[in-house]
Amino acid sequence: MLFIISVLIQFFTLWAVFFFGLGRNMGAMTVIIVAIITAFISPWSLIIGIPLILLSLMVIIDSLRMTFITKPAFKTLANAMPSMSETEREALDAGTSWWEKDLFMGAPDWSKFENYPYPTLSEEEQSFLDHEVEQLCNMLNDWNIHHHYKHLPPEAWAYIRENGFLGLIIPKEYGGREFSSFAQSRIMSKIASRSLTAAVSCMVPNSLGPGELLLHYGTEEQKNRYLPGLAKGEEIPCFGLTSPEAGSDAGAIPDTGVVCYGEFEGQQVLGLRMNFSKRWITLAPIATVIGLAFKLYDPDGLLGDKNKVEYGITCALIPADHEGVKIGARHNPGSPFMNGTVDGKDVFIPLDWIIGGAENIGKGWRMLMECLAVGRGISLPALSTAASEMTYLSVGAFAKIRQQFKISIGQFEGVQEATSDIASDTYMLEAFRYLVTCGLNQGGKPAVMTAMAKYYATETMRRVVNHGMDVVGGRAVQLGPRNFLALYYLAIPVSITVEGANILSRSLMIFGQGSMRCHPYLFEELQLLQAEDKNTALTTFNDMLFKHLGYTFNRTARAFAYGYVGGSSDAPKNVDDFTRPYYKIINRLSADFSVTADMCLGLLAGDIKRKEMLSGRLADIHAHLFISTAILKYYAHGNKTEAEQVHAQLALEKSLYNAQEAFYGLFENFPVSIAAGLIKFICFPFGRPVKKPSDALKRKAGELIMQNHAFRDELKKHVFYTTAADDVTGRMESTFSMLLELEPLWNKFKKAESKGQFKGLTFTERLADAVAINFVTQEEAAKLTTYNAKRYDSMLTDVFDSELDQTLELENPYNQKEESAPMPVPEQQEPLSP
Repeated sequence: MLFIISVLIQFFTLWAVFFFGLGRNMGAMTVIIVAIITAFISPWSLIIGIPLILLSLMVIIDSLRMTFITKPAFKTLANAMPSMSETEREALDAGTSWWEKDLFMGAPDWSKFENYPYPTLSEEEQSFLDHEVEQLCNMLNDWNIHHHYKHLPPEAWAYIRENGFLGLIIPKEYGGREFSSFAQSRIMSKIASRSLTAAVSCMVPNSLGPGELLLHYGTEEQKNRYLPGLAKGEEIPCFGLTSPEAGSDAGAIPDTGVVCYGEFEGQQVLGLRMNFSKRWITLAPIATVIGLAFKLYDPDGLLGDKNKVEYGITCALIPADHEGVKIGARHNPGSPFMNGTVDGKDVFIPLDWIIGGAENIGKGWRMLMECLAVGRGISLPALSTAASEMTYLSVGAFAKIRQQFKISIGQFEGVQEATSDIASDTYMLEAFRYLVTCGLNQGGKPAVMTAMAKYYATETMRRVVNHGMDVVGGRAVQLGPRNFLALYYLAIPVSITVEGANILSRSLMIFGQGSMRCHPYLFEELQLLQAEDKNTALTTFNDMLFKHLGYTFNRTARAFAYGYVGGSSDAPKNVDDFTRPYYKIINRLSADFSVTADMCLGLLAGDIKRKEMLSGRLADIHAHLFISTAILKYYAHGNKTEAEQVHAQLALEKSLYNAQEAFYGLFENFPVSIAAGLIKFICFPFGRPVKKPSDALKRKAGELIMQNHAFRDELKKHVFYTTAADDVTGRMESTFSMLLELEPLWNKFKKAESKGQFKGLTFTERLADAVAINFVTQEEAAKLTTYNAKRYDSMLTDVFDSELDQTLELENPYNQKEESAPMPVPEQQEPLSP
């Protein structure tokens, strides 16, 4: 018994040393003293005490630590780590980190989180949304754009160019609007709620493109040359990155620029002979200026270093009409935004066309990684949020209006399983948008956070729209100007694929880059392990290794304690009874994630790159922790109504459950089963702490999507909202609004009708009888007649004559420098519809 007591004292001493972070020397001395004291309680405790004393002495004495711990660890790790190319090093080091780093490190600072300035629109930004964006949306008919024009109508494109839609990110000194990241997201969402083609056309110049690259890396001459034209819409930009054999792997691009002398403007100058073939480039067919990524080579040493031939990925800016450049051919990505090819053979450009000039030779990979981050964080999540919000509004209305077996289909539990996902996922996406743009508004380029935003927003859009298609059925399958859902469905593959394919983003990028940007020591340790001067590196590594070990043991001690008490009570000051338990579980899972990530990195080392299923699960954990905090912050700044609480609760429970299941999936498949079992026991000693969302909660959310409430009203502000009865979405919304007004009367009549209380075979005959027997008044009957006609009309799908394809052959209006008058549209452009 005394032996057991002694062992427990030693164990809890170790736990306390690590949990409270006593420091290397103080902690080691504490362990030694306790080991000696427990020896007096039970001499048998020295079986454990002596090894602890020896380890503690090695920690305290530098020479012992270096000989028995640091040097063997350095040698083992250096041999285990694969060599890292300069391109890989730049990619991993690109960008900054933000709140996602706190969650990765296992100890979120909630006071910092609470003080992040939540995004709001300036007066100018709100006015632009209310007027210019509203006006543009009124000009757009996505069915005509998709089925007839195959591009934006000329009057809409002219309006976009003339009103600064292409220069949202450009500073005012160059004629741009200089809007915040949050404003850009809101603008793109509202446009996307009306037309995906218009949204994509506006997104590209405001995300990855010459404008973004010039702002951060361009020379003053380049900025003055291009930014004013880009801001005014006089220049149309595109950026050529992907190639037929290099999609998401930009490091594999075959396009080249070879340093040589050539003729430019009548003079022999030093420049590049370029050969490139780019594919899937948005706005390429209409571009006036092209950004290009290529690999730069200097075989003749003309840049001054005879020993260096390959300089790596570089970015340049080339006028589209430059000799040898070929654009114009279009791809067909499903949505008819301009997307095509950029080719060039033996194209000579001067060195000063490199973005940032000759000093930025070889820095293109970092430039691209950092600029891609902004596009991932704003553009595609904005489109995904818009699609989900329109699905919420339209499918919710449809589920209420459409009846089967005398009740709304949205009341069937099978349907509610889908609509509850639509409701909670839409809430999550709006919350996600707010927190991501909050981080972007504060400057920096948080690459990991924005990779999360792109992947989880677009995947959520896919799930939401698919659910919507299931609920609406044939009404959403049959294409036509009445279909409010199918064009979002057709756009899903584009969102999933562009700006980094989703499979690659989840399996490699989020955790791969996240571990480098968010871990406090890992990236510096990797650099030391591959340093040429091993002696100097070893000295620095000696200190860093023990800081790393102290960090790991501290998080392990936290995870162990939280496994028994449920988590830490740390939370923002504004926490309430509803949100407090979620902060507690996030604290717990964050500590668990930190320990688990260190286990994976320590035992798998460089092999983690090839264990993509494990890496993907680590990405899921990290991202769902971030998403959960986004939901909590959005709720804290919301109306906190009962309806909003249901949305938030379901979204939180789903996200935290997904994080938990990712842990279990990782432990079950980790190649070192003993280590996985130990960490699983430390993190989850009593099994799974998070339950699946209940059916009762899903039913509540399924009911709410068919009702009016504060969150639904909030969504209407974020999209183009109309109740016009002849509009693709307004038709459903106006019918839904009328039903909410008449619901008691409609239900009263339909209930009596189902019991056979009225005479007649048709609705009209039965309603007339209801008036005759004074069941309803004449005025009520008129309202029911009007609603029934609207209800029936809202359920109809489009029909066409025998000529389905009535495509208009219209002139391409995009790159006209001088605006022409709107083109007349042939009368037969509209298909026949009931």
